Amino acid sequence: MSAPPERRLRELAEVSVAKLRHVGDKRAAALASMGVSNVFDLLTVYPRRYLDRTSRIDLSDLRVGDEAAAFGEVTAVRARRSRQGRSVVDVTVRDGDETMTIVFFNQTWRERQLAVGVQALFFGRVSEFRGRAQMTNPVVDVVVGASGEERDASKVGRIVALYPASGKAGLTSWEIGGFIEESLRRAGPIFDPLGEDHRRQCDLVDRTRAYWAIHLPQDAKEATVARRRLAFDELLRLQLLIALRRQRLAASAAGVAHPFDVSDLDARLRESRSTSLVATLLRAQAFDLTGAQRRVLAEVGGDMASSRPMHRLLQGDVGSGKTVVALAAMMSALGGGRQSVLMAPTEVLAEQHVSSLRRDVAALRVRDDATLGGEREVRVALLTGRVRAKDRRAVLYDLEAGAVDVVVGTHALLSDDVRFHALGLIVIDEQHRFGVEQRAALRDRGRARSLEGKDPDLLVMTATPIPRTAAMVAFGDLDVSVIDEMPPGRRPVTTEWARDDGSIARCWQRVRDEVAAGRRAYVVCPLVDESESSAATSAVAERTRLATGELRGLSVGLIHGQMSGADKEEVMAQFRDGVVTVLVATVVIEVGVDVAAASVIVVEDAWRFGVAQLHQLRGRVGRAEHQSYCYLLGEPPSDDGRERLEAVTTTSDGFALAEIDFVMRGEGTLLGSRQRGRSDLRLAKLRDDGDLLDAARQLAADIVAAGGATLDEMTDELRLFVDAQEAAYLFKS
Repeated sequence: MSAPPERRLRELAEVSVAKLRHVGDKRAAALASMGVSNVFDLLTVYPRRYLDRTSRIDLSDLRVGDEAAAFGEVTAVRARRSRQGRSVVDVTVRDGDETMTIVFFNQTWRERQLAVGVQALFFGRVSEFRGRAQMTNPVVDVVVGASGEERDASKVGRIVALYPASGKAGLTSWEIGGFIEESLRRAGPIFDPLGEDHRRQCDLVDRTRAYWAIHLPQDAKEATVARRRLAFDELLRLQLLIALRRQRLAASAAGVAHPFDVSDLDARLRESRSTSLVATLLRAQAFDLTGAQRRVLAEVGGDMASSRPMHRLLQGDVGSGKTVVALAAMMSALGGGRQSVLMAPTEVLAEQHVSSLRRDVAALRVRDDATLGGEREVRVALLTGRVRAKDRRAVLYDLEAGAVDVVVGTHALLSDDVRFHALGLIVIDEQHRFGVEQRAALRDRGRARSLEGKDPDLLVMTATPIPRTAAMVAFGDLDVSVIDEMPPGRRPVTTEWARDDGSIARCWQRVRDEVAAGRRAYVVCPLVDESESSAATSAVAERTRLATGELRGLSVGLIHGQMSGADKEEVMAQFRDGVVTVLVATVVIEVGVDVAAASVIVVEDAWRFGVAQLHQLRGRVGRAEHQSYCYLLGEPPSDDGRERLEAVTTTSDGFALAEIDFVMRGEGTLLGSRQRGRSDLRLAKLRDDGDLLDAARQLAADIVAAGGATLDEMTDELRLFVDAQEAAYLFKS
């Protein structure tokens, strides 16, 4: 007799759950409400935990608080009503000389199931009532019925999977487990795209065994081995997506090589006679580059000197000097006659960048044969929604003519009406949340908008450090550079959690003292307007309260995201100039806003913010030579909130905080494309499975490089996990 055919995951995804014996219209609708419409969906509803009913213990050995499997014979059973009207079934079981009470609430059928004489295994948590051991609503395996018949031994005393039951859908864990067991039995062997050599290399069991053992393990070790294989599959799919994207980018790349001389980064740069724009820019800075900045600039410059388009992520803590790296990269592009784009997350930050860039490049000159003298200044332009129509038309004309060297704006910069003479570099500031698809589309748009028709280099910057394992998944299409050294002389910001009346009063006095010394203060609130559904402080109301209360007599301004761009810039200008000395704000000031005179920041309801967000907000101060302060206000209603505030007050290391934040928040969804709501990671945990991720990354690279049948099978499988648009991009011949 020939072996049954192996089924691919795609084939399982084509079988509706309605084909299962015990799934009628009602159960099919209930499963659909959980996102389960086919057998593949069902098999990837993994157990949330297991009940180990294999280790039976005597009643005499039970301890209060234990979760245990106890065997006994029913000696008495009684149904009654509680004082609250609930149905109660009391069962007394005996094992030798020991007895225990089992109590079932709202399970009247237990009186019939557990008649006197029944022998059963009871699994649950042991409690104590009136000095006696007791279990409440335990799981029951009947071993010998009331008439003396023995039950199916395979159903008794085993490792049992518990599934995320849905009260809303009306499905119990036991029903879901039954559907899954039927699916496994009827599916037969499941095709494994990984051959025996690959499995041995990564210490993995085959896929059929993995699916059976994750749902119906014989022991705890078998469930662990199964989880390892299926978690590896999840990570391998993600790494294959990234490897395929890299391959497609490389196959379609049409980049340019920019002039770059690594000697321009020499520590003795001020003695250099180099006339390159990069060297001239760095000589003009008031500070020397740190070793980390030189190392990162060498990596960026090496990419730009290659004709392969750069795709690099630049990580660096708040204040580590990422901007000068980006500016040097822009000057490298300009040295080769090409333009740069700097994309900022907000108009406020874009306008701030324009001001600082113009100041930094004021002494630089570029060759231009169309001008008298053959050279001109570096031209930096702004293109945001608040630029007047006449000025916008002028900027668009100059961009296409090549008369603008650097243009700054939001992500709308690459809209259809923007054309470049020769776009060489796109820098994204604090927009690392762009997914890989958006980054690929950005490169394509950059090429399409440039008359030269070449791929621009891409540099993505973030001051929110990303743990290594998360970066390997979410940013695997990018090479990573890290500035892990702060400029000398920067003082750490003193951070205090003000949680009582005395410390809060000292906080507001600190604000008054800093303003009296000629400095500025931020007060950050979570919401703009009052909300009935939230107790968060409103920025609008708080500005009024502070101006008439704790900060009376000071000039208190307001900025939030619902203001027009012109109004926001006017307030920021007043704050920089000292006309406004205290700025009440929402998180519109979270990223990049740089006012050197700001020395104190107060965060209201601080527990409402994440760890990374609080660290970003703290980075708005401490940007000059004087000591700066950060106060976190509010008493969190949960342990989670307290942990976040304690983390921020105990360390100023952004990389350490990123790891803490990662553990607290979990992975989340790391890639944007999926079908039917399938999550990217259901079993794999990046913080725990670093070894699996490393192995998956290496295997993915090997599979893509080798091509052949394994790659064909894997790409066929990947279609289950990506949308049609990405599939067309990744899998085209």
